[in-house]
Amino acid sequence: MPMMRRMQVWLSVGFVALASGSVVAQEGDPAAGAKVFNKCKACHVLDEEKNRVGPYLHGVFGRTAGSVEGFKYSSAMKDSGIVWSDETITEYVSDPKGFVPGNRMAFPGLKKPEDISNLLAYLHEEAE
Repeated sequence: MPMMRRMQVWLSVGFVALASGSVVAQEGDPAAGAKVFNKCKACHVLDEEKNRVGPYLHGVFGRTAGSVEGFKYSSAMKDSGIVWSDETITEYVSDPKGFVPGNRMAFPGLKKPEDISNLLAYLHEEAE
């Protein structure tokens, strides 16, 4: 991810966190996040360990990127060293190709910080 774009993402996340007085995921609306997840569910599932076009997201927090058994990841994702957290998911979903150049996810990314915080709140409820 170009340095300027990464800085913009972190400043946006930081501003939302500072303005709300807590971390982004805790302030997100899970119901609104379910609607955001509609953009993801053609390729990902949350409630079971079943791969689709993308890997399943059940248990995603704390998991190393590129580690779901049976899913064919790009070398870029397998070699990224990323461990999924609020911060890394925020960076990834805001610019998938910029955060992990060479990954295969076709999704262009979420541009609104509130969509990302709502998605994180939903993931915390449904994917853990």
